[in-house]
Amino acid sequence: MSTMRANIAKGGTMKVAKGVRGVRSVRAKASAVPLPDLPYDYGALEPYISGDIMKLHHQMHHGTYVKNFNGLLEKQADFEQKGDYASLISIQQAIKFNGGGHVNHSIFWKNMCPKSDYAPPSGALGKKIDETFGSLEALETKMSAMAAGVQGSGWGWLAYDPAKDNIFVTTTSNQDPLVTQGNYVPLLGVDVWEHAYYLQYKNKRPDYLSNFFEVVNWKDVEERYNAAT
Repeated sequence: MSTMRANIAKGGTMKVAKGVRGVRSVRAKASAVPLPDLPYDYGALEPYISGDIMKLHHQMHHGTYVKNFNGLLEKQADFEQKGDYASLISIQQAIKFNGGGHVNHSIFWKNMCPKSDYAPPSGALGKKIDETFGSLEALETKMSAMAAGVQGSGWGWLAYDPAKDNIFVTTTSNQDPLVTQGNYVPLLGVDVWEHAYYLQYKNKRPDYLSNFFEVVNWKDVEERYNAAT
């Protein structure tokens, strides 16, 4: 091989190597979403939500959303780098589903606490709940009814609307995060996918919802409300 050909070959190899390192660098940055730890032990919410459900729900279901989300972010980074916008568009629904699953569950875990730490809402949020719904019990009844009525899988939400300075209850389908409905702030979310309750409650979703409110971390909900107002 001539010196020129050797230099060309060497240079080509160096360029490819640099390109590969660049792609790996982009992928490393894109794969930074971790599975968050729970703020309590798996069995801490018993008897209202079993430890077996919590472990399965956190490790397998939320874990899968995170794994898939990271893989999709890697693909997105590659497509952006290549200018392959058709492929980029094709994965957006999957990003919404798996990314939404991560976002929603990250709120859900913090929205709950052991019964020994339970305290009803007070302060500004407690006042807003009374003004809007009449009482905490009325809010729980309305939110439970809406969440129980979700067809298939989805979430029930207590949300804040900054534009109107009000709170309201609503639902989202599948793993859609609340932001898909508008510029709303999620305060309290309840997962009504069957994996959240079926091992313990079978098809009795209303019973699960009733017991969910026994372990709501209203301190966390109030912190979210205060940060948004």
